[in-house]
Amino acid sequence: MTIGASSGSRQQAVASPNMGEAPGTGTQRAQHWDAAYEMRGATGVSWFQPAATVSVELIERLGTAKDASLIDIGGGASLLVDTLIGRGFSDLTVLDVSRSALNAVRERLGHTKSVALLHEDLLAWKPERRFDLWHDRATFHFLVEGNDRENYLRTLRSALRPGGALVMATFASDGPKYCSGVPVARYSSVDLAETLGSDFVVVEQLREEYSTPTGAIQPFTWIAARLVSSASQEGTR
Repeated sequence: MTIGASSGSRQQAVASPNMGEAPGTGTQRAQHWDAAYEMRGATGVSWFQPAATVSVELIERLGTAKDASLIDIGGGASLLVDTLIGRGFSDLTVLDVSRSALNAVRERLGHTKSVALLHEDLLAWKPERRFDLWHDRATFHFLVEGNDRENYLRTLRSALRPGGALVMATFASDGPKYCSGVPVARYSSVDLAETLGSDFVVVEQLREEYSTPTGAIQPFTWIAARLVSSASQEGTR
């Protein structure tokens, strides 16, 4: 699981004396999320889902082929890859800054050729290949600084093939202001579409009332979109 906000429904969370600030370096981010997994366990963190229902629903609505390449950004110890393997997907990648989270996936799945595990800080990562689908459930909303958000969007564009798909979820505009002691930004579907830019065409949007392992309700905004192919993108393929 691991942006500057404008007026309207998108609201930037501001750190308060009793809440932590966003980790500022890759080392700090790794330490923060490793500690979260080590203290609570993979199934005890607030973002744990016993079934990645909405993710799978949107991936399938996009008509994603079973041999398509999918990357789960900030996927941590999510069970999404397990479900996708069970549905016949064979080219999956999980990227996370937490080694503890990735170790949990490795222990669960063993050494499978279907899943590559990347221990990387997203804000420093340089993709070495392109993917057909980029999945992000609750990573983007941790980027409360404008330059980090711009960095993310550059990496997204460099990692997606022309015509590639995006499935993204953030806290909704009325969602929590903090997660795991870290400030987040909140978005409506309109906000996300505007932030992504005109080269992404939104094909699906929905709201989810997610119930955490402790029973708290967290409203999420989901969108599915496609990156519009262009001559410049084709030239870098």
